[in-house]
Amino acid sequence: MAAVAAPAGAKNAPPAKVGLPRRRSVSQICPPPRRPMTLAELYPGCENERLGVARESMLQNHLIAKAELGKARRSNYTLPGYDFNYGLYLHGMDGGVPEAICHWHVMKPRIILEKEKPRDYMTTNIQAVKDGYVTAHEQNLYRKMKDFHVNVEDERRFKRTPPKVPPDMTYGRPARPSTPFFDLLQHKYGEIWMDEQRAVIKAEKAEKKQKKRRGKVYETRTCLLRKFQPPMKKEDLWRIPHFQKVDPHLSTFPDHASYKKALEVFHSEVPVRIGPLAQGLYTTAY
Repeated sequence: MAAVAAPAGAKNAPPAKVGLPRRRSVSQICPPPRRPMTLAELYPGCENERLGVARESMLQNHLIAKAELGKARRSNYTLPGYDFNYGLYLHGMDGGVPEAICHWHVMKPRIILEKEKPRDYMTTNIQAVKDGYVTAHEQNLYRKMKDFHVNVEDERRFKRTPPKVPPDMTYGRPARPSTPFFDLLQHKYGEIWMDEQRAVIKAEKAEKKQKKRRGKVYETRTCLLRKFQPPMKKEDLWRIPHFQKVDPHLSTFPDHASYKKALEVFHSEVPVRIGPLAQGLYTTAY
């Protein structure tokens, strides 16, 4: 209600009533989503203007429809009108309160049929092999002739009734033992570990002594090669058997002594010559 102002000349007038702010409805706080745009709402220059053939499905596809500037995004789904009620409407077919007062509605008991026992294929296959039926066709005929079913009291399957538990049984995990603070303060666990390590070292030393007493320690080929490596026999370069006995046709040295002397000079100049074969120029160091 709006406040009513009192006249200026009135005396002892009652105080003016201050009206409370009007509460907003749910539809104003949470307005319904905007419906899909129609072809009639399109105007030249809008975001969803279509050139050529325009269809309603273009405005209902969220991949094609564009968001309008400064407005909430429209819903691309065609929803029923505002007078549509969502949910399931239940019509009263039970007679209502008068029928409930007049008599009780008793539910008829449901007949529970006995469930057929499942087949025991393991027992069937074992008996078929014992009787001499091995092939798949023979076993199929054997299953039709002799059909084994699983016993209800079979321990291999879960029972419907809960297992029998003693009355004094306690469920849950057992409580962990209390922490021995005195052993922690006295470093007892460290002393126990040190004693165990001393015992292990003592046992290893005793085992080594026993091995030394047993007999001579044999040296392997690796130990012998570390001490002495036998000289390798120099072998000549391989030559074709057809040319093994053929002498060289050209010899630029007068005798064999001159050849050896020249070869020694060549080996002495290898570090200071250039080239992969050490036959190039001399290298000079500045």
